[in-house]
Amino acid sequence: MKYIGNIEKETLENDNFRKVLNTTKKSQLVVMSLEVGEDIGMEIHQDHDQFIRIEQGKAEVILDEEKTVVEDDFAIVIPAGTEHNIINIGDEKLKLYTIYTPPEHPEETIHKNKAEADAYELEHHS
Repeated sequence: MKYIGNIEKETLENDNFRKVLNTTKKSQLVVMSLEVGEDIGMEIHQDHDQFIRIEQGKAEVILDEEKTVVEDDFAIVIPAGTEHNIINIGDEKLKLYTIYTPPEHPEETIHKNKAEADAYELEHHS
């Protein structure tokens, strides 16, 4: 599927924990919004590279136990097999977009909050 959009606007206006914007055979574009103190959850994608751009907020990024503080306009590249987590350590919602190669989530996935996303992961990836 083709996609043309104002990614900054889409990212900043998104209030869902996770919302898939576009999925192709080889990649996927997802916007995310994390509440203050919320994290994505420690995970490893064995077969997926991931790119993340922070549009708003302040986060602690953990890549294979190495911690880095990032904020607006930072980019993170996570190679397949890297244990990682993103934690909102700011005082506002953390707004980011991410690109997975290949796709990670079913097309048009929307998880309104982290609890919904965690429940989905438990049901489908346990």
